[in-house]
Amino acid sequence: MQAQILKDKHRREQIGFFLGILAVVLFAGTLPFTHIALRDFSPSFITFGRAALATVCAIVTMVILRRPFPRAHWRELLAAGVLLGIAFPQLMAIAMQTLPAAHGGVVLGILPLMTATFASLIDGDRPSPLFWFCAIAGGVLVIAFATRDTGLHISSGDLFLLAAAASCSLGYVFSGKLSRHMPGWEVISWALIAICPISFIGTAMSYEPRFINADMPEIAAFTYLGLVSMYVAYFAWNIGLGMGGIARVGTAAAAARVARAAHRPHL
Repeated sequence: MQAQILKDKHRREQIGFFLGILAVVLFAGTLPFTHIALRDFSPSFITFGRAALATVCAIVTMVILRRPFPRAHWRELLAAGVLLGIAFPQLMAIAMQTLPAAHGGVVLGILPLMTATFASLIDGDRPSPLFWFCAIAGGVLVIAFATRDTGLHISSGDLFLLAAAASCSLGYVFSGKLSRHMPGWEVISWALIAICPISFIGTAMSYEPRFINADMPEIAAFTYLGLVSMYVAYFAWNIGLGMGGIARVGTAAAAARVARAAHRPHL
């Protein structure tokens, strides 16, 4: 019986890792597509607009499936929505105005250390000493990469990226916790719906008439950010975090993200 339990746990963690990597493949376009969208759209409109677009999908999904709002978890849902739906994309869009996408992808390699730290403080995760050593070493390498071309100077874009990573990591922890109580697709759906007043009002306030003349590549990039980066990718991501462990899956996925960024041409 004990052996079967361990086997089931191992299989569950493997599925969690797979879903985490699948989510990374979907997330991989976020930085370069943000770069493209910035050609015609403002950072604020991209932030609020992508969240509003994803929220419309979430509302339709919840209405069709008639899912009741989980009132017991509204605080965590609101926190996850603000962190992942507003703070992270806004800070990232600002950073991408001055940094290439490949650089941003590598700097976001600080995510494992931040995610593990927040998971330990909030969720009670206890990664092994080896994990902490690797995460801290990775963080040091990220900082070294960010400053390699400028001596000890860290650009404002890097600071915005680090702030974005902190927001994203904390959002991951809340999402991972919530995924133990409800399906991953429900977590991101309700999180987006929880912040819909912010995203809808922000979209209206940041809209400019010139956006109507945006070119198709920029419109396609914006659509990807709203439908895939902000919604569909989180289905796999949240389920993976809940099944495989927040710190462990977050680390494996972030490593894959950095590897992809390091081999991507600078945009």
